[in-house]
Parts: sequence; C-alpha cells; structure tokens
Amino acid sequence: MTPAAADALRVVLVGAGAMGRTWLAAIQASPDVELAGIVDLDLAAARSAAADAGVPGLPVGADAVALARESGAEAVVNVTVPAAHHPVTTAALFAGLPVLGEKPVADTVARALSLVAAAEASGRLFVVSQSRRYNPHVFAFREQARALGELGVLTTEFFRAPHFGGFREEMAHPLLLDMAIHPFDTARFLLGAEPVSVYCEEFNPSWSWYAGDAAATAVFEMSGGLRYVYTGSWCSPHAETSWNGAWRLSGAAGTATWDGDAAPVLDAEDGVVAAGACDPGDGVAGSLAAFRAALRGDGTPMGEVHENVLSLVMVEAAVESATTGARVRVDDVLERAHARALADERREDVRAVLASWTSVREALAAGRLDPVTSA
Repeated sequence: MTPAAADALRVVLVGAGAMGRTWLAAIQASPDVELAGIVDLDLAAARSAAADAGVPGLPVGADAVALARESGAEAVVNVTVPAAHHPVTTAALFAGLPVLGEKPVADTVARALSLVAAAEASGRLFVVSQSRRYNPHVFAFREQARALGELGVLTTEFFRAPHFGGFREEMAHPLLLDMAIHPFDTARFLLGAEPVSVYCEEFNPSWSWYAGDAAATAVFEMSGGLRYVYTGSWCSPHAETSWNGAWRLSGAAGTATWDGDAAPVLDAEDGVVAAGACDPGDGVAGSLAAFRAALRGDGTPMGEVHENVLSLVMVEAAVESATTGARVRVDDVLERAHARALADERREDVRAVLASWTSVREALAAGRLDPVTSA
C-alpha cells in the first residue's frame, strides 16, 4: 500500500465485487487517496476484500453514509451494480458527500436525470468515471482531430469473442448495454460534438453463445452535421480488435487512425499537430486522481454528471432504434426520460430542480457545477 499524503482524500468504497476490487487496488496505490472503509450488503464480501488487500482491520459496513460518518470519510466511490447507482449516490450527495461513480451514471436515463438534479439540489460534485478517456492515446487522437480541419465521419470497429458466462450472456442487448457506452463516450470527447439522432440495427449470428443480440451497427448524426458509425460484435473469434476498438476519423485535410493500443497515426496535408496533448493518467487511476484534484480545488473533471449523461442517452437511443426499427431523435429520448423522472421522483427538492428545466439538453449544457470542496 502506498503511504497516504497529509492531505489525502479519505473515501469509502461501495461495492466489493470484481470492479470494486479494481478500484480498491487503485485507491491503495494512490498517495493522494486514503481508504477509510468498504461498504457492501454482503459484509463477508467486504471483509474478504479488505483481507485480500492486506487491511483486515479496515472498517466495513452495509450503509455508505453511516460508514463515511463513522470513519471520517470525505467522499464516496460508488462501484455498485447499475441498479444501485441511483439510491447509493442520492443518499451520499444529500449527506454532503461528493461521489465518484462507475459507469453508467444510472440504469436508465430517467434515473440519470434524477441524479443530475440531485447534484444541483445538494450542491455536491458527482463524477461518472468513463475510465477509457483516461488514455494518452485518446488525448493525442483528439489533438490530431483538430489538425484535420472540418470533420466528416468517425468510425469505430469493435470485434471480440469473450466468453463471460453469467448475466452478460443472458442480456437482451449485451453489446449495446454493457460495452458500447465506452466508444460512444469517447466519440463525443474526440469530436467535441453531441448526438442528434441514431439509426441502429442489432442481430445475433447463428453461432453466437449470447441469448440477446451480440452484434450491432449504429449510425449517429452528431451536432455540426458529423456522422459517427459504430459497428461491432461480441462473437467474432480471431483477428480481434483492441478492447478500445479500431478508429478512423476523416476530415477535410486528411485522416487519423487509431488501432486502440498503439499511438494514433495522422495522415494530413501538413502533418502538423497542435501542441497540447497530455497524459491524463491511466484508466481508473486517472479518473480517481482527477476526482481528488477537483475536490482540492483543481476545476471540474471529465465525467461530471451533467457532461456525462448524453453518453448513456446514446446507448438508450440506439437500443430503442434497434427495437423499433426507426431512426430515433435524441431530444425525444431526453424528453420522455424527463417526464419519467418527474413522475417517479420522491424528493421534493430534486423534483423542483427537474421541473425548472424547460430544455433538458440546455440544462445539461448549462448546469455543469464547479466542485464543492468541503464535505
């Protein structure tokens, strides 16, 4: 375990499953973050995770807010299953605890909008970890995009053949729901553009070991008239792509490509890339470092909830298009989710924020918060 700095951010980790242990390792490796406790409904799992991490005496509990208060934690890292993201995060925010949560922001767009409103009503920072943005190659690719002049089409090809077993192989939309949010979010980041509409088709090859559709192609219209095309399969053995996919961006002045693993390649008229590409840190560790830095006064990090929601909207819109066979407008998805969020909301303060939005898209664009640094 790396010794914690004097001003380390004390956090409780919620979720002791496989991803929880990934986050546990990142927290322990960071000199700027200190683990105050582990929360899980299964206390034996929490104790096991603590013991395996070499801290068998670490406080554990079944309630994040209670354990945070008992242990003096300043923030919560929420690595629960998607269905638990909304209740765990809402409780933490209104207890005065900033939250760093795993993707997706929630299990539905309606609950995601409720969490946006909860962050506004509580005045606390809520960040969704899109950890695949934290990759120096992604930042370099974005700088290359700026050297291509007017942009036209961005494509991602994703072909893998994992045998997960368990829930993924029983899902109705395994590729779109469990994996596609990563490239969808990266596309928004690379292009600096937001989704307008999508047409998506799904199918399941005859040899697939998935119950639901394991292959999909989606064509998104993005703001500014750009197109983003995603095509992928989770049952394509051999000649597999990177887990990040294989990317190609075409612009007026040339093309940039990225194989998902090595550095991206620019083939442009002048071949000049503007300075400014940086190393954002690696994956979960980068996301954790940015969250801690924000709570110590260093601006608002990538993935702040207002900025993140449209990545989940892209997934939900693609699933709707695949299900209905129709082109789906993103604003229609947002409007229906807003109505559902209003109907379902039980906190009056959160409902008041939701009711104040005359345009969900405008609320998401205008409402990005500066972090509150005190817990």
